[in-house]
Amino acid sequence: MVTQRKIRVLESIRQGAIGGGETHVLDVVRLLDKNRYEPIVLSFTPGPMVDRLRAMGITTHVIETEKPFNFLKWQQVKQLLKQERIDIVHAHGTRAGSNTFWAAKRLGLPIIYTVHGWSFHVDQQPLVLRIRQLGEKLLLKQASVTVCVSESNYQDGLAFSDMRRAVVIKNGVDLTKYDPARSFTDIRAELGLPANRVLIGYIARITVQKDPFTLLRAIALLPADIPATFLLVGDGDLKAAAVQLAQELQLGSRVVFLAARQDIPDLLRALDIYCLPSLWEGLSLGLLEAMAMGKAVVATAIDGTREVIQDTINGLLIPAQSPEKLAEALTKLIGDETLRRELGREARQTVQMEFNAVTMTRQVEQLYERVLPLSLPTRNVY
Repeated sequence: MVTQRKIRVLESIRQGAIGGGETHVLDVVRLLDKNRYEPIVLSFTPGPMVDRLRAMGITTHVIETEKPFNFLKWQQVKQLLKQERIDIVHAHGTRAGSNTFWAAKRLGLPIIYTVHGWSFHVDQQPLVLRIRQLGEKLLLKQASVTVCVSESNYQDGLAFSDMRRAVVIKNGVDLTKYDPARSFTDIRAELGLPANRVLIGYIARITVQKDPFTLLRAIALLPADIPATFLLVGDGDLKAAAVQLAQELQLGSRVVFLAARQDIPDLLRALDIYCLPSLWEGLSLGLLEAMAMGKAVVATAIDGTREVIQDTINGLLIPAQSPEKLAEALTKLIGDETLRRELGREARQTVQMEFNAVTMTRQVEQLYERVLPLSLPTRNVY
């Protein structure tokens, strides 16, 4: 008999290390209707995400570059699209979008561009910011549809470009993976921490965006005998500077630094409080994962975070770059177990109702159907 063949979607992402955008791709690839779609992944660096996808049986390619708009790689991308008989290109982030649009356009393929936070942000020089905006504007024009992961990102886009072909599909969390009721590895035992010690976690890339320095300065403002340990998990270009600052502030054993890890649900299960002092965010998956695990969260009142957290209802919001306000919020939560429990319960309910990865993926599939050509080649099945 003759049947419609599966739609082959290239999911392209900037890197093989696992961050928010990469977790998003993992979830979309896993949850896509495999009777209708066949995902193929292109990463622009190797890493644990690539290894995980291949272990899942997903065809995954790596074309190495850490540069956006690297025209030296565009022909190679075009060959890959032809080789894999791609029907739709779904680019996640600026590096992926800028290194796939040329090939997709040459082959007449529809492009979906997902913005996981714009490439321009508040700490850039005006000229750099403007150049980044022009680059994003170009990618918006090339895309059949642009997806913003938060309303805030959409509004920021309106300030510099035409967003008539843009939609908002908010990030979602895998609620089977991030389920506090299931069993987990005992991270507290690994760290030698007693059950009654309050554990506060910062699990993120240690970069300017995630502002680890404000957290460290806030810890220095807390009484030295406060019954809490702070766990900073991640790598990044500010890791060495953060370790040095912790030493200068004489934080000692109150702060534990760990390299980036893959057992995030286990780490979150061990926490009492999750802290995210970012300067900007699209819509942080790390924040949503902590909330899904029923954790009390303290985060800065920025961008997409304000769309998730209602202050004192399902978390605490503080101003950016304010060690004093962060210390105040942490002191409040460390001393009030009932408040932590109430905030955590509301946080999980928020994610269950509004930020489910299954719902997110169904919305993505609807976009795929919208941009598909009217007919696809058929194949014979005997």
